[in-house]
Amino acid sequence: MKKNKPCLIHLPKISDRRGNLSFVEEFNHVPFKIMRAYWIYDVPGGEIRGGHAYRDNEETIIALSGSFNIAWNNGEESGEFLLNRSYYGLYIPNGIWREIRDFSTNSLALILGSTPYDEKDYIRTPQQYERFYHELCQ
Repeated sequence: MKKNKPCLIHLPKISDRRGNLSFVEEFNHVPFKIMRAYWIYDVPGGEIRGGHAYRDNEETIIALSGSFNIAWNNGEESGEFLLNRSYYGLYIPNGIWREIRDFSTNSLALILGSTPYDEKDYIRTPQQYERFYHELCQ
């Protein structure tokens, strides 16, 4: 996995007549120890989640239900991923600005993080992100 930009992770999918089962394992499917899990749901139409970056935290985001788009920027490149299958995750390294948007009705996003919650780890504004990015490049 490249550490400088997000990438899709294919998760195991076990199918039989009763339905499908998928799972995720730390250091196997995600390149970090899972220290936090949280989920986003009941997002009103047109709302955007995220809108920040992390100094240290890495994440993997999985659409357990429904769909949404994740727009990202690493200071040099930007892109967007559509997550709409529960057997794919999006790995987002630290230092990547992200926004989650275009949530479908009843969508459920599971986010696995590499660090416990720490408000000081957040980069909350585009101006802070620009300073952070320029400090890394020096």
